Amino acid sequence: MVSIEEAAGEVRDGMTVGIGGWGSRRKPMSVVRALVRSGVRDLTLVSYGGPDVGLLVAAGCVRRIVTGFVSLDSIPLEPHFRAARSTGTVELAEYDEGMLYWGLLAAANRLPFLPIRAGLGSDVMRVNPGLRTVRSPYPDATELVAMPAIHLDVAFIHLNRADRTGNGRYLGPDPYFDDLFCLAARRRFLSCERVETTDELVAGGPPQTLLVNRSMVDGVLETPNGAHFTSCVPDYGRDEAFQREYARTDWATFRERYLDGDENDYQAAVKR
Repeated sequence: MVSIEEAAGEVRDGMTVGIGGWGSRRKPMSVVRALVRSGVRDLTLVSYGGPDVGLLVAAGCVRRIVTGFVSLDSIPLEPHFRAARSTGTVELAEYDEGMLYWGLLAAANRLPFLPIRAGLGSDVMRVNPGLRTVRSPYPDATELVAMPAIHLDVAFIHLNRADRTGNGRYLGPDPYFDDLFCLAARRRFLSCERVETTDELVAGGPPQTLLVNRSMVDGVLETPNGAHFTSCVPDYGRDEAFQREYARTDWATFRERYLDGDENDYQAAVKR
């Protein structure tokens, strides 16, 4: 078991950081908030992006983003990401969602790249000039995109339940790609709504929802309501009222109101 601050403290300036979840769903927001407070800089952020990207961009922590999208789901465009891209303050590697998955899968399997059809004939190749194509060595000689491995220095994910050793279960409808974020990273941290005994965890649902195991995790954090304001169903849904406040409030005001204290201060503030 580690604290939020200890997990965030693994991140150094210039690192490549992967954040699990999807859009405004099951993001490890308690750790994201700790990264904002830490003042870390020049990160490359890899994410199926939501407010994790927005908060870190607004705080000046990010130099480059690797993503398939950055959305708040019920609010289509993440406002701080949109502002940063409009002013050119962050670099962007924008891939097809499947290409991002393939890049993580390549890193997870210690491969330099994996071939994929996605991206061919699209502007993905134009806006990512470093991408290359390969031809199948078999008689069909099909041309494919060689999606490079996306290696991560540190990954953070959030699940509903975990035990102290790093086995973790999701209870909602989708695993997203949290397991691949862990497998693609050198250091991996799992925050969860509740820590259980291993026996309780194993009995808590079907085997396929045990998404990660202890060999894939270096530290566990118990963070009740730790995905707020994103959803962590069935424990809680997205806090739509708070998300609207986040989207319409200028950054300095939002940070002073909710982020200048520690995580306990944040949780107290959102309950007022």
